Amino acid sequence: MKTLTTDLARRLQGSPYQGYAYAYPHKSAYRALEGRPLEEVWAAEARDALFLYIHVPFCEFRCGFCNLFTQHNPHGSLIEAYLETLTRETAQVQAALRAGGEPRFARFAIGGGTPTQLDLAGLTRLFDLAEQLGASPLEVPVSIEMSPDTIDPEKLALLRERGVDRASMGVQSFLEDESRAAGRPQKTAQVEQAIEWIQAAGFPIMNLDLIYGLPSQTSETWETSLARLIDYAPAEVFLYPLYVRPLTGLGRRDGCDEAPDDPRLNLYRQGRDRLLGAGYEQISMRLFRRPEAGLAEAPAYRCQEDGMVGLGCGARSYTKSLHYSGEYAVGARGVREILSRWVSQTDEELSRVAFGFELDAVEQRRRYAIQSLLHSDGLSYSGYRDRFGSDVLSDLPALSELGPRGLAVEQEAGLHLTPEGIERSDVLGPWLFSTQVLELMEAGVGIFPQVPDAQCRRGW
Repeated sequence: MKTLTTDLARRLQGSPYQGYAYAYPHKSAYRALEGRPLEEVWAAEARDALFLYIHVPFCEFRCGFCNLFTQHNPHGSLIEAYLETLTRETAQVQAALRAGGEPRFARFAIGGGTPTQLDLAGLTRLFDLAEQLGASPLEVPVSIEMSPDTIDPEKLALLRERGVDRASMGVQSFLEDESRAAGRPQKTAQVEQAIEWIQAAGFPIMNLDLIYGLPSQTSETWETSLARLIDYAPAEVFLYPLYVRPLTGLGRRDGCDEAPDDPRLNLYRQGRDRLLGAGYEQISMRLFRRPEAGLAEAPAYRCQEDGMVGLGCGARSYTKSLHYSGEYAVGARGVREILSRWVSQTDEELSRVAFGFELDAVEQRRRYAIQSLLHSDGLSYSGYRDRFGSDVLSDLPALSELGPRGLAVEQEAGLHLTPEGIERSDVLGPWLFSTQVLELMEAGVGIFPQVPDAQCRRGW
């Protein structure tokens, strides 16, 4: 316990931005596995509330802060080869899932990259594949990522027709100079036109993202972006702190060291207070939602409990005891090489899992606790006990350090972060990582830089 106390005290004295715990374990902890058949991997898994995620690793250009798995401005031949391999992969996954019973899906999301980089025919193929697998877009909530430069009324009409409920767009800043400095050349007029098109298309939920801590950003310019966003009244808002990572445009240009007078915490508080004052509820450190926003009669889904089926190069899949994916890279050459290998796989290779992380009982408990604690619902003592048959404070005694420091309170038979705890989410998440995962992440930094992705970060 003394060691844990010292570690938390040391972490709290450092930057509030030490790592985004959007998922656990982090992908940089994944390693090569002996090839396991998909049918074997999913044999003992519940199939009644799955999340289907399709990854599209293409963008028109790569933003200076982006370290996602994506290739900018791809040739049409690569896109076609990708869709063909995605079709073959879907067939392999379908066979594996149905070997143990008919799967039922509770959520479907398309991320990237920028899925709307695809043309109408390419987007249509994605929805056809989802239906083939059993995730009917007209029967489950569907989310898709998009950008201002890749949408038009015709694409948006197709997305609504195919059942998309949630249109999510990264604005990042409403100021052109700020966007340009961040390596994201975009015109504010184009952003505003895209938002108006999304609103006119009638999506039940529009989500807009902003980033704080951008180069040259000030409290005044941040307020400008916040005010414009609030005027549009999106149902959901994500406020992301800027992380400058190796191999990104900003990382190569400016290095990855933090500024001595890091403004991000003050900008976060400014953004949080503005959104709360405008009637939004805070769901996590990053997610804010209007109380009336929601998906009526949506099937129940909790990402810390239910499985995820990932399709496409760069997608991750989650079972209770195994998280797996393909290879990963950030640099343009590495991405090209991995995509080239992926589209050349045989059906046999697509039917096997060769890269991931096996979660024992201890890691499963830790994952549940971390992902529950960082959400507004909090960590339910009874929910944990029902799932694992043990007491979370006994399994993770480090959690007892949060209350005395004002970072969490016990209420409704569970542990909930205070506002002070929520703003330190990027400290508390990594603090709760196991020694095994931290060591693997540190050793894997040269292989997989720490990156956020679209999966399980959207409040679903």
